[in-house]
Amino acid sequence: MVKLLYAVLVLVLVVCLVSGVVFLSPVDPAQLTFGQRSDSATVAAKKAELGLDAPLHVQLFAYLADLSPISIIGDRPEQRRKYHFLPLFTWKGRGILVLKMPYLRESFQSGRPVWEILAEAAPATAMLALCAFVPALVCGLALGGLCARWPNSHLDRWLMSISVLGYAVPSYVVALLLALLLAYAWGAWTGLPVQGPLYVLSDFGDWELHWENMVLPALALGMRPVALFTQLTRSTLLDVLGQDYVRTAVAKGLPPWRVWWRHALPNALNPVVSAATGWLGGLLSGAFFVENVFAFKGLGEVTVSALKAFDLPVVLGCVLFTACVFVVLNLLTDVLYRVVDPRVR
Repeated sequence: MVKLLYAVLVLVLVVCLVSGVVFLSPVDPAQLTFGQRSDSATVAAKKAELGLDAPLHVQLFAYLADLSPISIIGDRPEQRRKYHFLPLFTWKGRGILVLKMPYLRESFQSGRPVWEILAEAAPATAMLALCAFVPALVCGLALGGLCARWPNSHLDRWLMSISVLGYAVPSYVVALLLALLLAYAWGAWTGLPVQGPLYVLSDFGDWELHWENMVLPALALGMRPVALFTQLTRSTLLDVLGQDYVRTAVAKGLPPWRVWWRHALPNALNPVVSAATGWLGGLLSGAFFVENVFAFKGLGEVTVSALKAFDLPVVLGCVLFTACVFVVLNLLTDVLYRVVDPRVR
């Protein structure tokens, strides 16, 4: 329960911080909606319609009320249209106490519900993050185990040097290099396109799945996690292998594979689990830059386009979605600790 309260507090602070930064920017979203030739009266009417003429703290509390699952709404047709709710109690003349779904509002530019925009963009980004994360975790554990098995060997030094280089280079730089080499220079041999979304509209009006457009973005995103998991697995395994209970297991005559899989590895995975869950959320946010390099249509493109157009509800919805992913993954980390590490149980 305490962790859930902390999670809610984190989300509220994220909304306050991001909305404060966005709303204090010297840009008028209503002006951007109509363009340069709109008159002042039209812009003022649009600001009143969007609620942008109210003070910042009033706009913030109104947005938090829209996000809250329990709220008081007016018994009016436009309120019933916006919210999906279950009425709990009715005050005559004051409104209805309701249990409702969080309302992310509508886009200033397109007028579409923000949750609908997120529902279209999030699956592609989630698939990209998973396609980068799962191979990175498996490769990192395997390479880190090899380094710990033969420490200070030529293989260990070579893999550590490569991992340091892979961790030092930002993901968007790796994305540019991969696009230049594997898609542009060697595209005739690799068959990989420079840019393209996961779903492409065919000539017959059908959406086709193009997995080849996933390869380069996944490689670019997975480079740094592989390096991190390799270094972390090596250091934790070397520390665990020097413990007394491991030396006792070896002295008992247990096979080396049993010592590693039964005694060493489970006790060395706690730091790796923490880093892995954090990096999975980080890949969702880091995908924003990589998606723009490869024109991979996901949350990254939606967020950048919304920032350029100053579409506040879409920007806040994307940031809030990413923050929710981080919070949920942190909660899952505590559960995974009990599954992975027998000492926690």
